[in-house]
Amino acid sequence: MTYNTMKPTLLVLAAGMGSRYGALKQMDGVGPNNEAILDYSIFDAKRAGFGKVVFVIRKDFAEAFQSINNAERFGLPVEYVYQSLDSLPDGFSVPEGRIKPWGTCHALLMAKGVINEPFTAINADDFYGKEAYEVMAKHLMECQGKIGAYSMVAYELKNTLSDFGSVSRGVCTQDENHYLKTIVERTSIVKTEQGAAYSDESGSHPLELNTLVSMNFFGFTPDFFDYASKGFVEFLKGPAQTNIKAEFFIPLMVNQAINDGHAKLKVLSSDAVWFGVTYKEDKPDVMRKISTLIANGIYPNKLW
Repeated sequence: MTYNTMKPTLLVLAAGMGSRYGALKQMDGVGPNNEAILDYSIFDAKRAGFGKVVFVIRKDFAEAFQSINNAERFGLPVEYVYQSLDSLPDGFSVPEGRIKPWGTCHALLMAKGVINEPFTAINADDFYGKEAYEVMAKHLMECQGKIGAYSMVAYELKNTLSDFGSVSRGVCTQDENHYLKTIVERTSIVKTEQGAAYSDESGSHPLELNTLVSMNFFGFTPDFFDYASKGFVEFLKGPAQTNIKAEFFIPLMVNQAINDGHAKLKVLSSDAVWFGVTYKEDKPDVMRKISTLIANGIYPNKLW
């Protein structure tokens, strides 16, 4: 299958699915034919104009994953790259006792060498919405040949919370021209009677429900690979030396790229609504939302 390099690429971060992938179709099916959220993401990306899919997975579940998620099924060129703890730059080794993955930006770096065009990176188990892929694809097609032209689709916090526990979100601020100013990872965000709040070492802090948050739906020009590779070296020399559980997150590099003038990041707006299965109790609501979208003609009853 020939790949059109004028089209953007969809990079799917799926390595974190490994511990539960053996029963993916049985456990994670949310559509009427047991489609997973990932199926809807690929379907949306394909019709929005993305030309290739690259999956970041772990080798220990590669065979099972590739037997389901492949070019024959999706009708798109597909490549696979692998994230592992020992995928490190020359001169570095896995610290003794380290078992936690290196994080989302490390997963993204595994695709360096197979992506040479503007691309978007998504989480495999998040539903981002048809409109999000449309606005991202249009923007990325306008970024061909550019450097430091990054983007993201942001969502209102109220549409990303769970009724069943806390969540982690990248809290964003933007300027009057809709360029990102800051993105700060906030953990332990919960619903409250007043709206929402996050907790840190200094206590609980309120958040407005219309606060814009990142759900790891980023668009990048390919220069990001070299920029983030340098950042990963600094991460390994710094935070990873003192915290055995430290993770190299995409927002960390996005913030740095903006602060040092390497890039500008456009915050894209759309009518898309995010949802996902953060807790197993979220699944019935996700299935209901999918059924409503099918009933409204947004998706066919059978995707593939």
